[in-house]
Amino acid sequence: MEYQQGRLSGYEVREYLLEKWKRACTYCGAQNVPLQVEHIQAKANGGTDRISNLCLACDSCNQAKGTQDIRVFLSHAPDLLARILAQTKAPLKDAAAVNTSRWALYERLKTLGMPIECGSGSLTKFNRTVRELPKKHWIDAACVGKSTPDQVHPAGVVPLLITATGHGSGQKCNVNERGFPCSKPKGAKKVKGFRTGDIVRAVVTRGSKQGVYVGRVLVRASGSFDIRTKRDRVQGISYRFCTPVHRSDGYNYMKEGGHSSPV
Repeated sequence: MEYQQGRLSGYEVREYLLEKWKRACTYCGAQNVPLQVEHIQAKANGGTDRISNLCLACDSCNQAKGTQDIRVFLSHAPDLLARILAQTKAPLKDAAAVNTSRWALYERLKTLGMPIECGSGSLTKFNRTVRELPKKHWIDAACVGKSTPDQVHPAGVVPLLITATGHGSGQKCNVNERGFPCSKPKGAKKVKGFRTGDIVRAVVTRGSKQGVYVGRVLVRASGSFDIRTKRDRVQGISYRFCTPVHRSDGYNYMKEGGHSSPV
């Protein structure tokens, strides 16, 4: 009811149509122009406001079509006509699957006694727009649902960007372009308690590489490791100088705008 009245009136429908028709004019394909909600079968000819009878059109196409039957208006473009009619009848199987999963999760979370609310992507965009916030995924996370505060202050907040990198492949050795082995079998993933991808802090107290290095390690069976720091790659650091900071867990951690240590 709240989506059909008040400030959100029509907002959900417009957002749905933008997604369904790929943010382009249904008839001429124009993008990045003002789009209007168009009745495929004009209301003057008995058309309704059902979502299946709505599409998007630029002003010129909307004016040119007027109250014409779409089959008359697109008689010169039968392929386009067939595509539009097929799109209007496209089932919502994917949306139904997502909704089923959402409500199953919702019911399970309610049993934990936590305060739970549901919202749509359109509501998130509405909350962000009326608060004049920029479009960023981490800001969207603060605009989900009806409990979004009237004032959201993202200034000074630096999000942690987490990227899944995996744990390498199960490949036993390198192969050439024809798929034949071209190297010895790969060694053990762990060497002296370290594995490639761990973040370490190395305090080298002697030799030509004396200094402190923090970064991701590349292990070697000899125990002489490489460390990739923010600036460059340092080679030949003994494992004896290394202290683990963060064990490789298949993810890369970065702060927006620069490198970030997960600790």
